[in-house]
Amino acid sequence: MPSPLPRPTHTARPQPVSPRIDDPMALLHACHEKVVRFTQLAQRLQAHVAAQGADAQAREAATAVLRYFTLAAPLHHADEDDNLFVALRALGHADLNARIDALQQEHDTLGALWQPVQAWLAQIAQGQAPTGSPPDVAGFATRYRAHAAQEEASVYPHAAELPAPVLRALADAMVARRSPPQGSEA
Repeated sequence: MPSPLPRPTHTARPQPVSPRIDDPMALLHACHEKVVRFTQLAQRLQAHVAAQGADAQAREAATAVLRYFTLAAPLHHADEDDNLFVALRALGHADLNARIDALQQEHDTLGALWQPVQAWLAQIAQGQAPTGSPPDVAGFATRYRAHAAQEEASVYPHAAELPAPVLRALADAMVARRSPPQGSEA
């Protein structure tokens, strides 16, 4: 029976075109596409580990999921919490602000759901058989994808109401958040 994880290939595949930097909303949508991809990978990984153990494929997949949710996802949440949501709150829509409040609280909930999944992935990434009861990977994945869909449906469309300079500042903040500090050497 074939493995539930995709086999790595060594052939070059075209990479998706990145959103333009002057379109911060496209970048936020791209982050949500990665949330979907990496939560699905985590779910396939759980089935794979149950059948195959922490083999090389499992280690590679666990490392990729860990990297996304420990490095990129916190940056994405900061983009929203520290910049987008602040700008949207300035529009003064009470119903929008209530939705933003709920979504920001959910960021904390998602962080709590992530903790046992992260520990499980770390064991696999190190080639160890996971110990303890398996985490609720499906619950984490489902809730995270629903959260992203809710943001896209009920909050992101309001970005069209923001003036161009505010969107430019959002894009600049996103770039700065991902850039090395000034004076650091690579």
